[in-house]
Amino acid sequence: MRKALVVWGGWQGHEPEQCARIVADLLREDGFAVEVTGDLGIFGSPTLAKADLLVPIITGEKLEKDHALGLVEAVRGGLGLAGHHGALATSFKESAPFRYVSGVTWVAHPGNIIDFRVAVTRQDDPVMEGIPDFDYRSEQYYLHFDPTVEILATTTFTGAYDPAARNVVMPVVFKRHFGAGRIFYSALGHVAAEFDHPYMPLILRRGLKWAARR
Repeated sequence: MRKALVVWGGWQGHEPEQCARIVADLLREDGFAVEVTGDLGIFGSPTLAKADLLVPIITGEKLEKDHALGLVEAVRGGLGLAGHHGALATSFKESAPFRYVSGVTWVAHPGNIIDFRVAVTRQDDPVMEGIPDFDYRSEQYYLHFDPTVEILATTTFTGAYDPAARNVVMPVVFKRHFGAGRIFYSALGHVAAEFDHPYMPLILRRGLKWAARR
């Protein structure tokens, strides 16, 4: 049985503990043994490298340099890394090694909570199979992302809330390889209620399974 480690913490506006419990249930339904913890010290524990999938649901916080470097090597060696919304994009923003391995950094969400359209660009990919373009209401994330990511869905900024972003096409869902490890990210899921959307949890669930160690 594959093991998943779900770690939550940081800014409470993203409802990290509630989201962690929901994600853990999705993983258990897919046959994972899941450990959920709010102890960020686990990043320095041998438990990390023994897991098959790491899901950080963390906004902000600090990661010790040696812990960050250990995480990079664990992913390079096959540990899966995956998350939604603030996870990966807003976790440990001061850590260069974490930014390097995660491949994504949140920088803005013009208009805050707004309605926007998600365009599925890779319906041939198993993560997005059968999912059409859809409307969504949340923070429309403006991201800085690694050039190696494989983009599965995008959103286009209208410029209504910031003219500087007009017509910018931004990734919403992507996957990435890092050594033997796999990384998955979805920008959807600002708060726990968004798991009620018909496609948001399905995309995440498939992405988590894809990222987990083979």
